[in-house]
Amino acid sequence: MAYGLNVLYTLKPGMREDYLKAIAQQGIQQAVRNEAGCLQYDYFCSVQDPDQLLLVERWVDREAQKTHMTQPHMELLKQLKPQFVQDTTLLDYDI
Repeated sequence: MAYGLNVLYTLKPGMREDYLKAIAQQGIQQAVRNEAGCLQYDYFCSVQDPDQLLLVERWVDREAQKTHMTQPHMELLKQLKPQFVQDTTLLDYDI
């Protein structure tokens, strides 16, 4: 059974585009997509709220996502978040 995770970020006011640029400059999204077990890792911008960003992750299983969290590029992401992110809401589910 595959595993999914939706991460809803509420960015600090006006910081959504800067956050996406920082992720791109560090190559984080592509690094995650290249990980074993990654089926999807995509960001979606809210039309209604310019400070919201949805990350949709799909993995072959929970173990692959757990391993993902230990990768070096995830440490880079953790370092970026305080500058840009105000709040995070997680929803995980089996597919």
